[in-house]
Amino acid sequence: RRGNCYDNAHAESFWSRFKAELLDGGSFPGLAEAKLEISHHIAYYNAERRHSALGYHSPNHFETHLQTTSQLCPA
Repeated sequence: RRGNCYDNAHAESFWSRFKAELLDGGSFPGLAEAKLEISHHIAYYNAERRHSALGYHSPNHFETHLQTTSQLCPA
């Protein structure tokens, strides 16, 4: 299969944003602190951070709204 310049775009975008938001030019005192902060950031990114694909709502808010809407208007 021939290479495609867009194959890695999503991963590159994530890691770029991850480094910019988490590190912000700083560093961690040790490996344990780095692991803890990375874990917290991933949890925040996956649940609380607003995503443009969800209309700038957090995934938690979007899912709650979707469940409420589907209960009000069952298929």
